Amino acid sequence: MDSYAELNAQAIDRWVGKGWIWGIPMGPEEFARAKAGDWKVLLTPLKPVPQEWFLPFLKEGSLKGTRLLGLASGGGQQMPVFSALGAECTVLDYSERQLESERLVAQREAYDITLVRADMTKPLPFPDGSFDLIFHPVSNCYIEDVNHVWRECMRILRSGGVLLAGMGNGVSYLFDDEDPLRVVHKLPYNPLKNPELYKKSMEDPEDGSIQFSHTLEDQLGGQLRAGLTLRDLYEDFDTEGVGEYYPTFWASRAVKP
Repeated sequence: MDSYAELNAQAIDRWVGKGWIWGIPMGPEEFARAKAGDWKVLLTPLKPVPQEWFLPFLKEGSLKGTRLLGLASGGGQQMPVFSALGAECTVLDYSERQLESERLVAQREAYDITLVRADMTKPLPFPDGSFDLIFHPVSNCYIEDVNHVWRECMRILRSGGVLLAGMGNGVSYLFDDEDPLRVVHKLPYNPLKNPELYKKSMEDPEDGSIQFSHTLEDQLGGQLRAGLTLRDLYEDFDTEGVGEYYPTFWASRAVKP
């Protein structure tokens, strides 16, 4: 039987094939705007990341020389922006379709990027202190143990390095997919510990993924326990469901001392 991480990678591959919003690669016009200094990136669905969050690496509009990891950040959306700004980019993703999107944009725009297919539930395949900046959009909802990810981020960042992370607060898992204001589940939401939820997830032809809610204690407290210093955060809404009425996402900026 495939691991739940492999099942999730297969599900995301299917979503990309159906036009998933987070799997549509950037077009040439947007890349050209980024090269000209007109750019934005997202850690969460709607609110752009403040450009000051990229300091001290962003100098005069450039990230030249910055070793940047896009952690579970495939799809050809954020990495082309960072490449346009001069960063030395590596992207790790478990979805082959998301990595293929990165490859297509890099070939079209003639820049270099390192593509790594790997499972972030396992030790990340990088030496200690490999990166100056980690960009980690909302994706840890697909893994059970987020504390592992924070420890690995701490390990592979160099001293003074920055982790930018997008996270779901778990509230959306309380509600019915068909009636997004009707509570049907308790938190934590974990299909690996609930056979009924697991069966429902696997039988859903539009989903087929195993997702997890995580507590504030593990999302932000986990970064602190890993040794990172939290410097800033913001909340964000979504385009559908309860997220239209209540912010269901966080983004955080943390630094390795």
